Amino acid sequence: MALGSVLDHLGYLVGDNETPDTGKKDAVLEWTSKPNLSSLLDALLAALSNRSPEEQLSGELAEVLGDADIELVFQIMPNRSVFKKEAIDYSNPEDVFMNSRQRIEAQLAENASRPLNLAPEQPAQERLPGVFTTASAASGNMLDKFGMRFSLPAGTVRESQKEYEEVIIPPAAHVPPRASERLISVKELDPLAKGCFSAYTSLNRIQSIVFNTAYKTNENMLVSVMCNYLGMLPQLLVQGKTDVALLTILRTLDQHRTNDPRLSLRESINRSSFKVIYVAPMKALAAEITRKFGKRLQWLGINVRELTGDMQMTKAEIAQTQIIVTTPEKWDVVTRKPTGEGELASSIKLLILDEIHLLNEDRGAVIETIVARTLRQVESSQSVVRILGLSATLPNYVDVSEFLSVNPYKGLFYFDSSFRPVPLEQHFLGVRGKPGSMTSKKNMDFAVFQKVTELVEQGHQVMVFVHARKETVKTALQLKEMIVAEDGLEKFSCEDHPQFQLFRRELSASRNKEMKLLFDNGFGIHHAGMLRSDRNLMEKMFQERAIKVLCCTATLAWGVNLPAHAVIIKGTQVYDTGRGAFTDLSVLDVLQIFGRAGRPGLETSGEGYICTTDDKLQQYLDAVTSQVPIESKFQGGMVDALNAEISLRTVANVNDAVQWLGFTYLFVRMKKNPFIYGIARDTLQEDPLLGNKRTELVKLATKRLTEIRMVVADPVNGSLQFRPKMTEADVLSMLSQSTEFDQIRLRETEMEELEGLEMSCPCEVKGGLSTPAGKVNVLLQAYISRMDYLNDFALISDMAYVAQNAGRIVRALLEISISRKWANVTGVLMSMSKAIEKRFWPFDHPLKQSQLKAETLNMIVRWCDDLAVSELASFDATTLGKMVHLNEIQGTAILQAAKQFPTAQITYKLHPLASDVLKISLVIGRAFKWNSRIHGTTEPFWIWIEDAEGLHILQLSHLVFHENTEVLELDFVLPIPHGSTPSSFTVRWVSDRWMGAEEEIPISLSDLVMPPVPQCHTPVLLLPFLPVTCVHSTLASLYANRFSVFNTLQTQAFWTLMNSRSPTLVCAPSGAGKTVMAEIVAQSTVVQNPNSWVIIISSRRSTAQAVYADLRVHVMTPTVVLAALSRRRATDRISGLDLVISDNLEQLDSTYELAISLLQLATLSEGTRYVGFADSLNDPSGLASWLNVEPGSLYSFRPRDREQSLKLSNHAFTISHSAALFKAMGKPAHMAISEGLKEGPAIAFVPSRSHCRNVALDLITWATLNSEAGRGYISSTVSEDAIQGYRAHLQDPELIDFIAKGVGFYHHGLHRKDRSTILQLYVEGIVRVLVVPRDACWDLPVRASCVVVMGTQYVEVDPETSIRRHNGTGHFHLFCQGEALDTYSRFLTEGLPLESQLMETDTLQNWIRSLESKGISMSKQGLFDFLSFSLLSRRVASNPIYYGFTSTNQAENLSRLVDQIL
Repeated sequence: MALGSVLDHLGYLVGDNETPDTGKKDAVLEWTSKPNLSSLLDALLAALSNRSPEEQLSGELAEVLGDADIELVFQIMPNRSVFKKEAIDYSNPEDVFMNSRQRIEAQLAENASRPLNLAPEQPAQERLPGVFTTASAASGNMLDKFGMRFSLPAGTVRESQKEYEEVIIPPAAHVPPRASERLISVKELDPLAKGCFSAYTSLNRIQSIVFNTAYKTNENMLVSVMCNYLGMLPQLLVQGKTDVALLTILRTLDQHRTNDPRLSLRESINRSSFKVIYVAPMKALAAEITRKFGKRLQWLGINVRELTGDMQMTKAEIAQTQIIVTTPEKWDVVTRKPTGEGELASSIKLLILDEIHLLNEDRGAVIETIVARTLRQVESSQSVVRILGLSATLPNYVDVSEFLSVNPYKGLFYFDSSFRPVPLEQHFLGVRGKPGSMTSKKNMDFAVFQKVTELVEQGHQVMVFVHARKETVKTALQLKEMIVAEDGLEKFSCEDHPQFQLFRRELSASRNKEMKLLFDNGFGIHHAGMLRSDRNLMEKMFQERAIKVLCCTATLAWGVNLPAHAVIIKGTQVYDTGRGAFTDLSVLDVLQIFGRAGRPGLETSGEGYICTTDDKLQQYLDAVTSQVPIESKFQGGMVDALNAEISLRTVANVNDAVQWLGFTYLFVRMKKNPFIYGIARDTLQEDPLLGNKRTELVKLATKRLTEIRMVVADPVNGSLQFRPKMTEADVLSMLSQSTEFDQIRLRETEMEELEGLEMSCPCEVKGGLSTPAGKVNVLLQAYISRMDYLNDFALISDMAYVAQNAGRIVRALLEISISRKWANVTGVLMSMSKAIEKRFWPFDHPLKQSQLKAETLNMIVRWCDDLAVSELASFDATTLGKMVHLNEIQGTAILQAAKQFPTAQITYKLHPLASDVLKISLVIGRAFKWNSRIHGTTEPFWIWIEDAEGLHILQLSHLVFHENTEVLELDFVLPIPHGSTPSSFTVRWVSDRWMGAEEEIPISLSDLVMPPVPQCHTPVLLLPFLPVTCVHSTLASLYANRFSVFNTLQTQAFWTLMNSRSPTLVCAPSGAGKTVMAEIVAQSTVVQNPNSWVIIISSRRSTAQAVYADLRVHVMTPTVVLAALSRRRATDRISGLDLVISDNLEQLDSTYELAISLLQLATLSEGTRYVGFADSLNDPSGLASWLNVEPGSLYSFRPRDREQSLKLSNHAFTISHSAALFKAMGKPAHMAISEGLKEGPAIAFVPSRSHCRNVALDLITWATLNSEAGRGYISSTVSEDAIQGYRAHLQDPELIDFIAKGVGFYHHGLHRKDRSTILQLYVEGIVRVLVVPRDACWDLPVRASCVVVMGTQYVEVDPETSIRRHNGTGHFHLFCQGEALDTYSRFLTEGLPLESQLMETDTLQNWIRSLESKGISMSKQGLFDFLSFSLLSRRVASNPIYYGFTSTNQAENLSRLVDQIL
């Protein structure tokens, strides 16, 4: 046959008539230059002649070329014609054609001879686009009804020997590339991605496959790949799961950039608008990820921090950090906090979960918890949080993707072990003999010896992984001895290595004898207990092949990239310090260790061996080869997880809990594999969503929580004997009985050592060492006492476990004792918490916490142990040096340490607010020298007031000192029962960090004189309502359109106000019409006396700016009045002033009081009438006396006498003042608002503007959780278009997100137009909940049927001034801390306290100085006379203690005040 005919036929068979492209010459030359090309031609031409689909063709080409040339397949597929022509040129075309034709005809004949299959056609299994596997069923996992695979991979071999059984699993064949696949060049990437992948020429195959989804969409993703090499090697493209994660991070960065071409990439990123959380399984891996991402993203200015273990992050650090790398347990703890670090959860945009196949282990419950919490947050808050799951090969990847809310057609990517860069042959050895017996150990040693010998004889290096540091040396020596016995030691020697003598000289500098001894025989050891220099040398020698066998621990697999041809895992029993017992080696560790087998770029294969007992063989065989689907372990941790959700208040009832369970992996697997979870198939058919099963699980968990009293009022098990008064020994005894230590066991081998430790214990060990609790007690005391010289390894592990858990339990008990207000126990638990953390007893000298030398500390303890730190700080350096029998240099160091030790100077003043209410004002001064290196940025502390017995905390606060803080002021308001005034109180100050940093200030109440019980309240008379026509006809016409009759309280005070000239005081609830009466009295006076003029004084600027038709009515603020009067002489008279109306007298401050006093002095002889209006006061007698009001002209109505009906509801919280308090208020506030919305709109008042958005978000979250529509509070009748129509009117575009949920804000921080728009929406019923800060309550022009006050922490002297304004027709809810509830409730029902503030500010002093600047000297007598016109002169006699006096003599007290002022 002619050559042209052959080419034509080949072109027909291949179906490709393309002509060679000159641009493909390089690829062709590379292919044709292969030395073994001639042997491949037949197979290549046969493959090219096949008419099968492209995917099958690529698979055949991959088989022909082999794993080493897999990249060549990518070049052949799009250029078949070129490669076909070159192949034909090197072969006999006629033979190729004839062989192909014969093969095709034979295949057709074989197919024709087969019997016809009449079985019904089975539906083809669904193929998912992101699943890449060599298995026949690419998407279905081929599991039976119990979730098991039917067989091991093809080619698996089982061998049985006397000592062990071995299962050998061959490497998987490579998955051929698909026609649509191509490697993405870095040159194609945009600048953002290109800058982070600048070290690469192109993405590898896996990264190229996932690139579009990871970098160009926001899809949740699951990437499952047998990937143990993280990152990329410079010479070779390998799998990089972390680079897949990096692509999703870059996507997040790109979405939070400013589209301003003038800005650089670094400047365009809005770093404060997002957080990325990377959850890694181990601290070591978290540190590595932090380092890697920090380096890769440094050019963009992205901060990456690690948050693991006992690490904490301040608010400043949180704000500065964009990516946080943590562990599952740490992230679970963080998201349980409503504040501080816990606030991170509300700002994350991307959550990356590495090694998510850990769902199958005990730690999987934690992963389920954090994912369920995140998914529920996404659903409830309607926020966008992208989730990326990274995993080793999963058998049931579809289930995991469903759990992560991954779209299986877009975000699911599965790559089996065939994608491994170096094919791995896996050996599973099950040694015979009873586990733990001598036979089993002997067989284990023999199996390891045999495999090591075989591998070394083949010229390979071997890593032998053991699970204890001592075992590294022991195993190496044992192997050496067995090899010597077999006379094969020369095979292990590396003396012919060119650098052998150099390494030997380097080893001579090491103090590790075992290293030197083993090196000469080709052995090495490596574990975390070795010096870093020794470990580095060992790694270097192994890498240079100067060592053939390295015995090491698993830390080498996690921390250092040091591959070998073969790895052997010797044994699978690992001691778990967390459980205090031996457990199975985790599959994660096995996969990580197997990842060290094979050296990319140097070898074409690797071998992994795991030697275990025969009873564990099948377990590891199934787990490592993904034969068994991963099941949920959530039921084991469900009680703890449910308790956390309840404490976060995201679950409040069974329905909430059932809904929460629907977000767990447990729910997914219960539907797929119900038998494992005790669910019958019929049950699943009848209840496909498993509502009944979930309810059953919730009730069981709730029952358990109830049994241990975690979901009732008493959250502590009574058997622990947690009581209000306890010693350190009591606390230690209670801790030792905790269920966390149930697995601690007494061992006979350790009794002698424990008894020795008990002799050194400073606290009594109750019950002795006869029980495990006694052992826990002794170990904890030994840990605090720094007794680290233990010999028994198990005892060392037990001590670490006890110390780790004891600190956590003590902190939990401390929170409980604080919530119960137990003073004694709180102090003891604070000390014990610091003792465990610092390993320092409360009775040790406090300066041991400083950085003084041990010798100096010993001398201080010996000679000055009885002196307090404050006393040491009072001496000079020379004296201190002599006192401790040292020199002045040591004295200087002691003095510096004493002055830097945290202390506080506390003073107090007693201020009775009413006959049964006492305010204690504290001034807390920082009395130590700040050192940033020692104190950091803050020094937190607790301060509380306790009763005389020291048993109960009356009020408590948590504050901090900053470097620039000199003084802090704090007020405690306490109820004092009538007739039973306590003898004393105690103020206690305790540092949150420093042991021994405490202050105790006794407060004696023996001389306390409380104000008398007020007797001047006015009863409400049932009088007929007066018509508005009772006033002057001119005024009647003005008010007739507003109302027709006066209300009850207006009617009762009408005669005195309108028809008499006597001074009058009206104290009435808000909304009683006081302002209207003030207007009528003022205008009536002007109408009746044409020559008179009137002043209205109001503390509120909005009222003072009111416009009156008559220019003779002047409305002023106290500041304006004082400024006007200060320009005159005090003796100058004001003529013609007929009436002074003082409004809002409940807000009387020093400026207001001084202005009225000067006005009274200036109108003394003019007969000016004074009329006052105030909210209901507890005792208005002093105010009435000041305004010269006779008893018949005083109208003092109580708050409950309001005209409209008002229901008061008080809600107490035991949480201390913090953001956590407002988180706790979220759900009750939502419930109150939801109930109130049935009658009309609602207003929620918060302490400050900064609280508005956070509270609004919480309210929206709860509204969304409790409604199916997810519309928040907005009415169903309001359309989305109606809401969006207001977008253009808003200056702040973020407001539309809140308005769309029916929530708005009102405060002066908003643009004026936005305030008007929101008020309009409120009136129209679109905004139904208005969140308003305290300072805006006076200017709010709207009312509501339901008012909620969330927090009263910003209130000081008159806390209810802000509360009072909230009262309106409807329902009033007050949320505050429990200890303040009684006080606030009393003021809400009995009226506000009012005292003079003239001596609390500089207003009076400034006025006196202004007189002196005019040449007017103020004498003592003149000041005494002036003060007699003030409210102060009345109150120093009726409430002298408030002003620092004990006598009730007015003249005496005023004289003392004059002496103080002048």
